[in-house]
Amino acid sequence: MTLQASPPPGVPGGGADVPQPRAQPASTSRTRPRVSFARQATATALITLSVTLLGFAAWVVFLSRLDYDRVQYNDYANFRTELAQATAPTGPTVPSNPKVVLPPGTPVAVLRVPEIGLDAVVLEGTSGAVLEGGPGHLRDTPLPGQAGISEILGRRAAYSGVFSGISSLRPGDIFTVITGLGVARYKVVDLRRPGDLVPPLTGPGRLILTTADGPPFAPTGVLRVDADLISAAQPTSSPLITAADLPSDELLMGTNQLAWVWLVLWGIPLVLAASAVSWLSQRWGRWQAWIVAVPVLGYLGLAVADQVTQLLPNLM
Repeated sequence: MTLQASPPPGVPGGGADVPQPRAQPASTSRTRPRVSFARQATATALITLSVTLLGFAAWVVFLSRLDYDRVQYNDYANFRTELAQATAPTGPTVPSNPKVVLPPGTPVAVLRVPEIGLDAVVLEGTSGAVLEGGPGHLRDTPLPGQAGISEILGRRAAYSGVFSGISSLRPGDIFTVITGLGVARYKVVDLRRPGDLVPPLTGPGRLILTTADGPPFAPTGVLRVDADLISAAQPTSSPLITAADLPSDELLMGTNQLAWVWLVLWGIPLVLAASAVSWLSQRWGRWQAWIVAVPVLGYLGLAVADQVTQLLPNLM
């Protein structure tokens, strides 16, 4: 008897079909490569630096005016009350204690120059920090309205650039200064730059308005407006501070070197916050980390920007 071989499995008529493995389709999605911490930290540092520089520019050009307006609003309300109660300063000392020198930043006058729309509270002192809030009275000169030569400094561009318009004043323009002694009227004599002759004094007193000269954020010198007193002069108080007593940051184009210390103290938490953003990005995700980080970095960045501003010339 002849035996016939059975057809191999899988052939029609043969044994049971054996299922063949199916080829798996190529995956259409790729796993995103994990970014190293060093690379993430570098990117975060660059972003933080860029945002800080932009924040500094925005603070100096635009946002600093908000700080100026806040100080002016509060000081005008306080000084108006002091004028009404006859407790406003009339000299270099605190009215209630003649042995104590006026603290820097104390309101001492209201300067009104209608020709350029200037109406500002004048503060005692001329450091960069004081001039952030308004024009400052040079402390080694008498108060406006008194006999002698007084001087008020103001910024050219930053913090509203309160003295940006004094270059438009012309001889013969009249403005007023209100102090605890009363209202003093001044007439502009001339504008003066370094090298120009000082005009002769024609009245019992003179007020010099001083600011930076040149482009707004790149000063090239100092501009002065000389104005002589045309109203009755008040008696001059005995000076307690001389030019030799003034710190360097209160002089013309002075800078506050102490701001370097605060810049470092504010810069350290800014660097730590930027590092924390990198760490959180690895664990939470990029957008989740930045949602938390933006308010913190914004606050620290503005604090750093304010300290950098004090390293710039006080008349800028």
